[in-house]
Amino acid sequence: MNQLKKTAAAVLKGNWQQGFTIPCQGLYPFQWNWDSGFIALGWAHLEPEYAQQEIRSLLKGQWSNGFLPHIVFHNPADSYYPGPEVHAANLSPHSPEVPTSGITQPPVLGFILEYILNRLDKDQAFLDFIDEVYDAVYANHEYFYTHRDPQQEGLVYICHNWEAGTDNTPVWDFIWDTFEVPKYDLPRKDTSLIDASHRPTNAEYCYYIHLIELFKEWNYNDTTIAAQSPFLIQDPLFNSMLIASNNSLIRLGALLGKAQQVAQLEAWNIKAKQRFNEKLFDPELGGYVYYDLRGERRLSHLSSSSFTPLFAEIPGQEMASSLMNHLDGGRFSGEQFERLLCASFDPTSDLFNSQKYWRGPIWINLNWLIYEGLLNYGRTDLAQRLKTDTLALLDKYGFYEYFECDREKNKSLSQGYGGNNFSWSAALCLDLLKSNQ
Repeated sequence: MNQLKKTAAAVLKGNWQQGFTIPCQGLYPFQWNWDSGFIALGWAHLEPEYAQQEIRSLLKGQWSNGFLPHIVFHNPADSYYPGPEVHAANLSPHSPEVPTSGITQPPVLGFILEYILNRLDKDQAFLDFIDEVYDAVYANHEYFYTHRDPQQEGLVYICHNWEAGTDNTPVWDFIWDTFEVPKYDLPRKDTSLIDASHRPTNAEYCYYIHLIELFKEWNYNDTTIAAQSPFLIQDPLFNSMLIASNNSLIRLGALLGKAQQVAQLEAWNIKAKQRFNEKLFDPELGGYVYYDLRGERRLSHLSSSSFTPLFAEIPGQEMASSLMNHLDGGRFSGEQFERLLCASFDPTSDLFNSQKYWRGPIWINLNWLIYEGLLNYGRTDLAQRLKTDTLALLDKYGFYEYFECDREKNKSLSQGYGGNNFSWSAALCLDLLKSNQ
């Protein structure tokens, strides 16, 4: 595995810019929010100073109300659509000087800070860095609970599919069916850089762009978005990342003597965890699902996001066991269906597609989250199986964006899917390898 570690390190170094890391050349030429969190964890194993620079660079894009956008456009590039001129985040009075998008992504920074501190054996210099950025990360959480929880129930909403991180999961199909959009001119760049059949369709992209056009019309005003956006979803992945980051900020805040913030985080978490289990767990499916606030309905489909509450230590033992059964002999199980762990969407569903972005393929960041979640519940056997599958893919193909989950198909493939030399695949590989030592 030494060669794998060397290659992973080379990927991160190759994607390093001046103070931040792009996800990959061409396809994603800017700084992405949750990518940078996972990437910073990878840098902690190589150059801890780069991990600090990564996070500082991301926080340069933070808005005055605590909002942290999903893209920070530090540098000009013409290989990505939609760029800063399409997002026009400057329409918001809260936007910073640096161009950003006007939507966000799963909030991973809180737990990433704690993971890095632990990986660095409680290094005092990194703890000092956490003290430096703690208030900014806390402000992002405060933004969510203040502006994204209209019912004050402890669950926050996303208003765009890109905010979920799982851009084209089949779950969104049921939201697109509820409203119509114009046909937009789409000067997409992604479909000319990689296999277009693996990417979201133009029809789907019209919905993505239409939502941005609505937000611009409303000057990115949260009150208006909450009242009028046709897309308003309580996502198990997004809320799990927020709760997990709350968990970490509570522990880090205790170390740093931030009693007032710790008390508020604890209050948010008590409400959030209880409501999460009440509202997002589908007892018939035995797993966590999405809730559509507009349609006031559960969207009862399982995906890799359904397992992320394990990472945030949300379910009790009974719910956790029900959830893990899907990985061990159930719907997602490699043993029953000859699939590697973990498909990004329910492999037993008619909507499953093992090649198409978030409609079925394996993603390394979700596998890492599920791996750590299984360890939280003492399932070292299942965690090891998932890690073995993950490292085998990376060892065979290299550091692609996402991967085929079907064992039989993998016998004849020579590469992964999406972008190559993908930063979070490399970064999280380094962390998984570290846990072997």
